Amino acid sequence: MKVESASINVASKSDKELARKMKQQDRKQLINYLKQNWQLYVLLILPLAFALTFKYLPLTGLVVAFKDYKIARGFWASEWVGFEVFREVFSHRDFLKALRNTLLLNSLDLIFSFTAPIFLALLLNEIKHVTFKRINQTLLYLPHFLSWVIIGALAYQLLGLGNGLVNNLIELLGGNRVPFLQEDYHWLASYLAIGVWQSMGWGTIIYLAAMSGVNPELYEAATVDGANRWRKMWHITLPGIRPTIVTLLILNLGRIMEGSFERIWSLQNRATTEFTTTIPVLVYRWGIESGNFSRATAIGLFQSLVGLVLIIIADRIAKRLGEDGLL
Repeated sequence: MKVESASINVASKSDKELARKMKQQDRKQLINYLKQNWQLYVLLILPLAFALTFKYLPLTGLVVAFKDYKIARGFWASEWVGFEVFREVFSHRDFLKALRNTLLLNSLDLIFSFTAPIFLALLLNEIKHVTFKRINQTLLYLPHFLSWVIIGALAYQLLGLGNGLVNNLIELLGGNRVPFLQEDYHWLASYLAIGVWQSMGWGTIIYLAAMSGVNPELYEAATVDGANRWRKMWHITLPGIRPTIVTLLILNLGRIMEGSFERIWSLQNRATTEFTTTIPVLVYRWGIESGNFSRATAIGLFQSLVGLVLIIIADRIAKRLGEDGLL
């Protein structure tokens, strides 16, 4: 028994010694790696400082959602009210309307603005004339660089009921003027169409970049087998860009509770109020116009949490379907 216990002690000591030597070796390797690549970590300081200052440090302001915030008292001296602010937000008459409109507009945007770049990229990928293809790409993604203020002004100049260019042409051709931006359901259709026009060019670039990674030998083999362009598109191109589609879909699902404040604000008017009250607009009205920062922070926090939950759910579903996902 003594011999066995002695051998066990010797084995445990040797294991500890081996573990200590491995830790020392790993530490030396880490130090050598840092010495060789210290310039990269110095360059990393600035973006890390930016992220910490403007992304994580402001999270401390979320405490406002649980307080009766007064500017004169500050974050920490204001009275703590717990979830009372959330009860006020959820029972407010504008909240359900804003929630409905946000889900409606973003769901329709997901259907049209998300799918349009895919179809456009598939069509552009089939164009063999390089110059014509580049000109079209440039013209299509230019709207992405325009601010929504400019797009809104252009929209009213083109689609306005009184003196809009499109309505002038319709009247000149013998038709009746159409209230594109002056009636709720016409406004909704115009809102979606303008969004597709503004975003589809930029999304097309992403999908065209993904298509460039598809193995050309697959197309050659399909040609030998007698497949036409539509068959190649369906059986080769689309499966080749499926991971990109899934990743972008997950990200867009996470933003389904957000929406674009600038887009709504630039296109709204007094004649169309049915669909223009969304959560971002409500945050602006409560926080900036009314000065109720607690209520605005609470609804913003609710919006972010729902977006996070949607991203996690979409990621889990994608993984169950055999995709890589995000997390």
